[in-house]
Amino acid sequence: MSHRREKETISLTVNGETHDLEVGPRPSQVAPWHTLARTLRETLGLTGTKVGCDHGSCGSCTVLVDGKAILSCMTLAVECDGKSVTTIEGLGDRSQGTIDPLQQAFIDHTAFQCGFCTPGMIMAARALLDRNPSPDESEAKDALSGHFCRCISHYHVVRAVTQAAKKGS
Repeated sequence: MSHRREKETISLTVNGETHDLEVGPRPSQVAPWHTLARTLRETLGLTGTKVGCDHGSCGSCTVLVDGKAILSCMTLAVECDGKSVTTIEGLGDRSQGTIDPLQQAFIDHTAFQCGFCTPGMIMAARALLDRNPSPDESEAKDALSGHFCRCISHYHVVRAVTQAAKKGS
């Protein structure tokens, strides 16, 4: 008698598109120990999510899972089975060729330099604005705590978030 295991898959809805991914150790599969960050970047080719420290200290890998900001370098892809993931590539309206108003606020306030950590900050700020459309400066700082950038003044980032909130972004 042979014991064949059925093919195991996980289903991730990433930026509105559903991906059924086979779980296993082969190169074309998502291994059970792969992080969400690795799966997004290497399997799905969504390189906007950055991995800085790879142990949850810098915030660069922040994405939204079911609307909540999470560190994708500390989350296994298999934990996200059946969930909705939004990355920096999922903001804005691709069909119209427009960026999210929060992204525009970052541009308007020069809230970036090298840009490496910017996607994680924008995703954390997007989660804040989605749950609280009118945060004050203290709430913006709290939502961005844990995001470390050596290039810019975080005052520019806080101003971008509070300005986007004032515009109803």
